[in-house]
Amino acid sequence: MRKTPDGSTILVRGARQLLTLRGHGGPRRGAAMRELGVIQDGAVLIRDGVIFSLGPSRRVENLALARQAREIDATGRVVAPGFVDSHTHLVCGPPRLLDYEMRLAGHTYQQIAEAGGGILASVRAVREMPIRRLTLQAQRTLNHCILHGTTTLEAKSGYGLDETGERKALRAVQALNGKPLDLVPTYLGAHAVPPEYAGRPDDYIHWMCSYMLPKIRRRKLARFVDVHYERGAFSLEQARRYLSVARELGFLLKIHAHQFSHSEAVRLAVEMGAASADHLDYSEDEDARLLAASDTVATLLPGAVFHLGLDRYPPARAFIEAGAAVALASDYNPGTCPTCNMQIILSIACAQMRMTPAEAFSAATINGAHALRLADRVGSIETGKQADLVMFDVPDYRDVPYYFGVNLVVLTMKNGKVLCQKDDMTWEDD
Repeated sequence: MRKTPDGSTILVRGARQLLTLRGHGGPRRGAAMRELGVIQDGAVLIRDGVIFSLGPSRRVENLALARQAREIDATGRVVAPGFVDSHTHLVCGPPRLLDYEMRLAGHTYQQIAEAGGGILASVRAVREMPIRRLTLQAQRTLNHCILHGTTTLEAKSGYGLDETGERKALRAVQALNGKPLDLVPTYLGAHAVPPEYAGRPDDYIHWMCSYMLPKIRRRKLARFVDVHYERGAFSLEQARRYLSVARELGFLLKIHAHQFSHSEAVRLAVEMGAASADHLDYSEDEDARLLAASDTVATLLPGAVFHLGLDRYPPARAFIEAGAAVALASDYNPGTCPTCNMQIILSIACAQMRMTPAEAFSAATINGAHALRLADRVGSIETGKQADLVMFDVPDYRDVPYYFGVNLVVLTMKNGKVLCQKDDMTWEDD
């Protein structure tokens, strides 16, 4: 006689394809990005939020612990690790609809800024909004992340650009961390030069290095520090000084690189031991070689290129063929990419950057986890890791990028807890 199901033990069984992404000590590179560790008719046994066992359903179902488990039927469906979105601007204020309309009408960035739009519009909004409103807005975005299969994400500040605004953003991330998703906080004070430091970027860098970075470190408000190294933002020497101080204080590093022009950003990222260099639209062959010889992950953000209506996507094929570790992330933000749907990011990566569906899945799961230095906990389905799973209502993982713009997620699980589950729908003829 079967025992009463144990609520702390869950058996996900019968998956048409179970994408494990297991194996490999480091991030997937080259041909390994196409190896998803697929188990046909696969099952996952979960105990207390942690993966206890996985394998063919027949074998896992026969384990003694499985006989006490609550079952989730995945028959005919794909089960994969939850998406790890390693680059978002989660706390960002309201949408920039003025920017959107003006850009569609052909106006330049300068014209948009002069009309009251651009990044400084978000800065004004974040400075004015109370933390409660910022937190509620971010929570709504996280709800959409859950519905679309994301279980871990990075969350940057960078729209306050003064002490009060930046601390407010990071405190909002802190308040939402673990409720229920894992959030990785990043201080992006060096996002742009704020109005009060107009024409004085060196003074702003000095203020952050001497005051803000030590204060954020003492209060444990961020794990990473990021810098926007780009023409019109911060220079090579300013970025190097800022990252050097951050590294000395014990922060992990990231860098916005090559979004609109080529520079020494990738070389600086590798030199500083950054966890990732992000965007990389204007990267060249030498950048691919530098990244391939390093532990810095190339995080590509094709959603921003798509939303801005540009035609230069990151050279994903060159990075992969050179042996660089490639991740995909949403770049969720109000100005250049207002989506947190990682499924459509996979679709754009495949259609516009010629990544294969398998490479895209590797980039959006295990390699995203490496970009956040969390691959020991998330990004793959392996014994001992968090039970962060997503179930798609399709029989083949290639369907996910193929059906672009369609939310195929029917279940999202975080730490063994089902966060959302869509009931089967029955259609009747008229």
